[in-house]
Amino acid sequence: MKVIVTKSDLQSVAADLLVLPFSSVELKKEAGKALAAIGFDVKVLKDFKAEAGELVVLYGGKVEYSSVRIALLGIGEGKTIDDWRKAAVSFASKAVDLKTEKVAVDCSGLAVLAAATGQAVATLVAAFVEGCFSGSYRFDRLKSGKLDKKKNSGEKSRELAELFLRVDSSVFDEAEKGAAYGKIIGSCQKMAKDMVNLPGNHLHAGDIAKAAVDSGKKYGYDVTVFHKKEIETLGMGGLLAVNKGSHHPPTFTVLDYKPKGKARAVIALVGKGVTFDSGGISLKPSENMAEMKSDMSGAASVLGTVEAAARLGLPVHVIGLIPATDNMPGSTAQQPGDVITTYSGITVEVGNTDAEGRLILADALSYAKEKYNPEVIVDIATLTGACIVSLGYAVAGLFSNSDKLADNIFQAGQQSGEKVWRMPLWDLYDEQIKSDVADVNNTGGRGAGSVTAAKFLEKFIDGHKNWAHIDIAGPSFASKSSGKVNGGTGFGVSLLVEWLKNYS
Repeated sequence: MKVIVTKSDLQSVAADLLVLPFSSVELKKEAGKALAAIGFDVKVLKDFKAEAGELVVLYGGKVEYSSVRIALLGIGEGKTIDDWRKAAVSFASKAVDLKTEKVAVDCSGLAVLAAATGQAVATLVAAFVEGCFSGSYRFDRLKSGKLDKKKNSGEKSRELAELFLRVDSSVFDEAEKGAAYGKIIGSCQKMAKDMVNLPGNHLHAGDIAKAAVDSGKKYGYDVTVFHKKEIETLGMGGLLAVNKGSHHPPTFTVLDYKPKGKARAVIALVGKGVTFDSGGISLKPSENMAEMKSDMSGAASVLGTVEAAARLGLPVHVIGLIPATDNMPGSTAQQPGDVITTYSGITVEVGNTDAEGRLILADALSYAKEKYNPEVIVDIATLTGACIVSLGYAVAGLFSNSDKLADNIFQAGQQSGEKVWRMPLWDLYDEQIKSDVADVNNTGGRGAGSVTAAKFLEKFIDGHKNWAHIDIAGPSFASKSSGKVNGGTGFGVSLLVEWLKNYS
């Protein structure tokens, strides 16, 4: 999607759809006058309340407007960035449904909105552009089109190709900065979504590694890929154990972005890359198992974040670590009761082979601490269904041994719209993952499942005092029952970039 910030009059912007945002306050005071100016009677507002994301499409209007359709877009009270972002998602989704290629949005009220929300103009524009990428996203690369009669008859499926943002000259420079930032975040989220939406027969561990290599070459950061023999030499027993039942070899990919100037800090991001999770010998129920292609959402988020950091030139040294494999119940698969030795030397009793993500993360966390000794380690993973039970599908679970780090990530979530909520990490939960035959068990029973998973990971950071674990099992994937466009959400990219850019 091409994003153009313009100072031109709306009459001269050639677009298929002209969008006029209104807050509920503006609706009462100014909407009638604005509608009259473009040739509509105030009666069309009878059923429009300007709630955030509400959209009414009008046809006709004055001939001097090149847009055939005019859309009234509600932004709620116009006091929060969340409502503004929600409006962007809503209108972009509708624009795609209407098969519009070019859309113009009247952003002449940005200065007023910035004052009301307490946000910078650039921040508002970035959020809007990011929301447009999200709302217009569709995953159809695997569709042949052979069942679509309209498509075969010559009518092509349209995408939102151009987005014009009409702003006042006083905020033009800030708006352009915001648009550039939002486009980077939006496109990196899109990459992450595409990876998550690819099914297990189209995405293996090697494909994740290749995507990282391609991104590194394009945007100027280093990527190192460890293949199976090298992983065996490293002694990554967790990753190798999960991979035992697979036909496809594992990979361990390290992404290394260094800023041009002096780095403020060295930060390690670890992402779970289970390309398909059957549960292994501890087989999952068949219902919704197809959604387990999303079990590499953490890996996709880390790749998207590192790419965004490189494209934005953030002043931090970011190291992304992605252990990747699928988890299959083959004849050679690991079994419940097995004892494995991880990269750190810590032995693990495998109480359940469906608790596999923590095994591959364990190796990567230990490697990150030993090889890089970063100021901060953050892992992100679709780790537990228990976290969905606790927080639902919209919010990620946050666990950390640092109050300051936890608060910074929480605030980044509030700003980015990718919200997290801190969960306990108390030592009393260690009792649940004790093992009689090994150093630790990879499961702790039904109670507090997301907490015991985090406590397990904590064993592998070697006493690091600035670590956080983000469980994105809920918000990483929108199921068909959610009422939204189903599939990967790219959750984590905007959150982590927001945290990184403000890191000090």
